[in-house]
Formats: sequence, structure tokens, C-alpha cells
Amino acid sequence: MRKEASRTTGRPTLAEVARLAGVSQITASRALRDVPTVDPVLVSKVREASKALGYVPNPAARTLASARSQSVVVLVPALSNQLFIETLEAIHSVLRPRGYDVLIGNFHYSRHEEEELIRNYLAIQPCGILLTGFDRTDASLRMLEANRIPCVHMMELTKAEDVFSVGFSQESAGAMVARHLLARGKRRLAYVAAQLDARVVRRGEGFRRALAEAGVNALGLAVPDPSSVGLGGELFDRLLRQHPDVDGIFFCNDDLAHGAIFEAQRQGISVPGRIAFVGFNDLPMSAHIVPRLTSVRTPREDVGRHAAHLMLALLAGAEVRDRTIDLGFELVVRESS
Repeated sequence: MRKEASRTTGRPTLAEVARLAGVSQITASRALRDVPTVDPVLVSKVREASKALGYVPNPAARTLASARSQSVVVLVPALSNQLFIETLEAIHSVLRPRGYDVLIGNFHYSRHEEEELIRNYLAIQPCGILLTGFDRTDASLRMLEANRIPCVHMMELTKAEDVFSVGFSQESAGAMVARHLLARGKRRLAYVAAQLDARVVRRGEGFRRALAEAGVNALGLAVPDPSSVGLGGELFDRLLRQHPDVDGIFFCNDDLAHGAIFEAQRQGISVPGRIAFVGFNDLPMSAHIVPRLTSVRTPREDVGRHAAHLMLALLAGAEVRDRTIDLGFELVVRESS
């Protein structure tokens, strides 16, 4: 039997789904958005009705009806980086069961790409945005302020009023690595970095500041190229040619450190005998590479989880006393240092 056409589009409507399932439109809507308070029996009925009718929810109509969507935008600088994948998984695990759609934007470490994403996503009136860090264009800042949309910043911290942030101090992490290498008796210390986003720069600043306080001059090698294992080997070899007496290196991430370990093996250089290595982010491979890599463990999943819960509180209009959530970090000391 031919299904009854709906409205002027011929598409099934939510009202038809609700009628077939024997529930109200509100219940049908909540069931299709996986709102946990809906009776599982009703959810099953609504889904069966939706499948039978071939119904596909219309997010635009939902936005028009409520003056905002049920979408939370998450903007990250990379999807090839495990750091952000774990953060996104945690965000999704909190928001999706509560009926929110998670829209992901990848701006490839480009402030201008992020600006375009913000402009495009604001057009669909999301109910909130989770942002990575604080480094963005003036135009992006103006758009966010003008639209008065709840924002939570991840991976970095700020004491600025009316700004919500979840993360840890990049500077303090860098300083901790410097103190660790100094305690190991190392004095010719270098910071090797790539990509050079604001967080990479800040942890380098913390590293150099701690060395200066100890009366040690920091060496360094920084390139804007995308980070990779292969690049880590190349940078290590270049640093050795420039500073053959270097005895300790802090890499801005584990990828570079892994590549440097492979290159050290090729050149027959003892790690940590001749040169100590420390990475950042403590990726899973770091516990298994030879030698096992000392690295700063960052709270990737916790950042996503806390940021999502903070967003839920803002959307609910709840009073938020702690605008800054410092989750800290941990130096995991292994064989490389």
C-alpha cells in the first residue's frame, strides 16, 4: 500500500511516526534522539515505526521550532592525532546519550580554517561549541561573542573572567620536564618541536624558563612542518650536527621522540647513556618502544569528559562555580631518561 504523502514534500513526518507508535510527538522526538529518560519499550515502538515509514529526522525543522539545534560543535586541529580522537570519543560518550548531536570540525591547525568552520556552524545555530585552546582570529572571537553561544575551551587554561576552560598548564608541563632532566645530571638540553601551534610554543616556553632559573641555556630546533615519526628522526640528526654535545632532549610530542629513538639506534647512539629523551602525551607505543620512552601523560579523555559535562551545565542554565578545571598531568619516567 502506498504510504500517505506528508506536507508538501511527500516525506514522512514525526507526527506520522508518533501516530503509528501510539505516542506523543515529544516522546517520539526524544526516543529518536536517545534521551535516556524515555521508556525503552516506547523507544522500540518509535524506532519500529520510524523504520516502517522510512522517516529521517529533519534537524533544520528542529532548529526552527526551538530557535536552536540540539547540536554541539567540537572543533579540533587534527583527526589524525590520537590525542584528539580520545578526547572526541569522551565528548561523544557524554553528550550523545543525553540527546545531543556532536558535530566535529577539523581545522588542520589553521586559524583561518577554524574561522570558516565557526562561521558555517553558527549558521545552523548550535547550542554550544567546544573549542581547542585560545589561539584564533579576531573575526572568530567577534562571531562567538556576537552570537552569545556557550563555549568551553579545551587543553589549555585561563583566568579570564566569563571564560570556561578545561585542561592543564602547558608551561608547567614543560618546566617539569626541564627539572627532571636537570635532576638526571643533564646540562646540554634542547627542545625539539614541530607544527608550532600555541600549545607547543607554551610548553617550550616553560621548559626554557625552568632551565634559565637553573642557570642553563636551552638549545632548540623548531620547524613548522606537520609532526611525524619520520620528521623526528630528521630533526634529531639535524640537532646532533648543530650541537654534537647535546645530552638531553625534550620533544614536543611522542611522534618526534619515537622517530629520534629509531634514528639513534641507526647511528649507534645510546639512549639514555649519551642522550636522554623525553616526549609528550604518552601515546600507547611509548610504553613498548625500545628504550621505553619517558613522557608527559596528558588527561585526554578526562579533558573531553569534563568539557562535555561543563557544557551540559551551561546548557541547563546551572550555576558554574569552577570556570577553570585544571586536570593536571603526570611525568611517566621510563628507560629513555
